[in-house]
Amino acid sequence: MPVAIHHPPRPRRSVLYMPGSNARALEKARGLACDGVIMDLEDAVAPEMKAEARSKIAAALAEGGYGGRELVIRTNGLDTPHGHTDLVFAATAGAHAVLLSKVESADTVRQAARILEANGAPADLAIWCMIESPMAVLEIRSIAASHPRLGCLVMGTSDLAKDLHCLHTPDRLPMITALGLCLLAARAHGLAILDGVHLDLNDEEGFAAACRQGVEWGFDGRTLVHPKTIDAANAAFAPDAAALEWARKITKAHAEAEAKGAGVLLVDGKLVEVLHVAEAKRLVELAEKIDALG
Repeated sequence: MPVAIHHPPRPRRSVLYMPGSNARALEKARGLACDGVIMDLEDAVAPEMKAEARSKIAAALAEGGYGGRELVIRTNGLDTPHGHTDLVFAATAGAHAVLLSKVESADTVRQAARILEANGAPADLAIWCMIESPMAVLEIRSIAASHPRLGCLVMGTSDLAKDLHCLHTPDRLPMITALGLCLLAARAHGLAILDGVHLDLNDEEGFAAACRQGVEWGFDGRTLVHPKTIDAANAAFAPDAAALEWARKITKAHAEAEAKGAGVLLVDGKLVEVLHVAEAKRLVELAEKIDALG
């Protein structure tokens, strides 16, 4: 069975869903401060508008102008009348990734990969998976190891809560098992993982708290449904200024110690090990890539 490969880290603090049938929204996304845009062919598009949405996404991608933002096409499920056509289209549309809806098995990922590759998908086109059902969570270990193209898991917490019959509580304890299992699977296989959307757009305090919680748990960022939440997500998931200063300090100290052949590294009286340096380098690299986005 293929295993997931390493995908270079990039900022995914804020990844915004945009309806593929709305050309104005796709245009607006070019000027937003989000790290990524999911051009949606699934939930945000009525059945009779799917073909038109594909055409509008194709035109937007061909025109470009999205800068360093990561561009993703969310397709309909392969068990729908639109899923196969979506994947054939997405294979060469020019996006960075294809987001598969309602994935519940590794076979679904492999089937999607075969369709993409049969239709000319470039080698660097990544597959992302929506994890939005109890079955998906139970199968997350095999999904995460399903195919080398897999680069990111995206939590669909709204559908997951519906299927669990649980409440959307501020602490999200009803979903902590599901979220934790998915985080473990993502990190075990070198994948990125994005937290789900926050539905109450007027609950700014609650959104900020949920972002802080996502950072504490280890998510790379959040999926969003409205541009007004971009700044808060970016602030929460960016490296903390103090943490970044410390990361740069120990990275520099480690390089100097290596050059001298020193085996033990103390910085400001604290023992610094290789694992601390690795995390410090990750934070510094992430901060540099955020700065490059402008």
